Amino acid sequence: MFLTKPLRLVLQSTTIVAILAACVGATILYAGVNESGGEFGVFGTPGTGLPGEFGVTYDFITESTVDTFVDTNQINFFRVTFLMERMCPLATGLGSTFNETYFSEYEDAINYITVTKGAYALIDPHNYMAGRLISSRFSDPSSQPNSGSIIGDTTDPNAATTEQFQEFWTELASRFVDNPLVVFGINNEPHDMATSLILQNDQAAINGIRSTGATQLILAPGNGFTGGHSWTQVTGANDDPSSEWLNQIVDPLNNTAIDIHEYLDEDFSGSHDTCTQPGPSNLAALTTWLQENNLKAIVSEFGGSNDPTCLELVPELINYLSENDVYIGWSAWAAGPFWGTNSPCCGPEVGSLEPGQLDEEGGPNGYTTVWQAVIQPNIDLSDLKRSGVSSLS
Repeated sequence: MFLTKPLRLVLQSTTIVAILAACVGATILYAGVNESGGEFGVFGTPGTGLPGEFGVTYDFITESTVDTFVDTNQINFFRVTFLMERMCPLATGLGSTFNETYFSEYEDAINYITVTKGAYALIDPHNYMAGRLISSRFSDPSSQPNSGSIIGDTTDPNAATTEQFQEFWTELASRFVDNPLVVFGINNEPHDMATSLILQNDQAAINGIRSTGATQLILAPGNGFTGGHSWTQVTGANDDPSSEWLNQIVDPLNNTAIDIHEYLDEDFSGSHDTCTQPGPSNLAALTTWLQENNLKAIVSEFGGSNDPTCLELVPELINYLSENDVYIGWSAWAAGPFWGTNSPCCGPEVGSLEPGQLDEEGGPNGYTTVWQAVIQPNIDLSDLKRSGVSSLS
């Protein structure tokens, strides 16, 4: 890869930062990548791609990619997406009845990561709880994150109930109860709904998971796309800050962390190729809230392009997380089997984090120009959790 002088200077400075961070001692237990693909193939006309065809419409992982990340990069954490509209047949709706074919395909991916490779896998229903989920009889993920009914919305006759959401999580957790390397992510990026309802749904999921005897780590999201920068702020249409409600979560095993997403571009969307938002200052209020409430967090989505601004701010974010013991993990967005030369985030040119793929211009993709350049050098591999039930410590 040809490096311009400014880019060489950025990479040199981030290497120095990585060394300094290692000296003060990192606290990150889980470091890894998102595997995006199980949610593919549904965008457009409502009903498109449901239930879909494995390997054609959707897929979960490429085993050789997991091999590279575990064996070469030595990371220990994969967030694996799926759609609830596929996991639960539309004829029966959200609940304990599963599409056994889809579940089996997903289980194979999780087992490859956890059983075959010995890494941790975060189970991710990628459905935007905030009004973007399966209804009791019909679901519409065709325009996510802006389509579907809000789980627990009693004013919407098509919406699934919080009780159905608990039934779903009870069933799903019961199928992974004996896999210690699983982490349960309650839902992806709730937004534009009452924060009190997010707490209600989060608590229902926790109750369902724990009712099965599952002891593994749970991640609970907040409002505003579960953004760390806005955790203490009003979001959406005057929705309460997540900080006013999420400290009321009750886990009898005290093994639940807060699920945070944090992009570094101008509007925190991850759609721009330049980074302008400084992670440390934007997360400061969240960090204080976590400390005051004796809670931990995992940043399960963040990302950046190979623009010099991102090559500076991405490692700055990673090292901030390492230096503050309320953060126990992170996963970058994103790798995945179907991205090809397309970019999961951060402008159209960087490509994905999938090893061996190219960007849209035929050059090295984000695995080379972002992961290997500024993410990998900032992982303290010696601190990563390598065995035992997923937990806060």
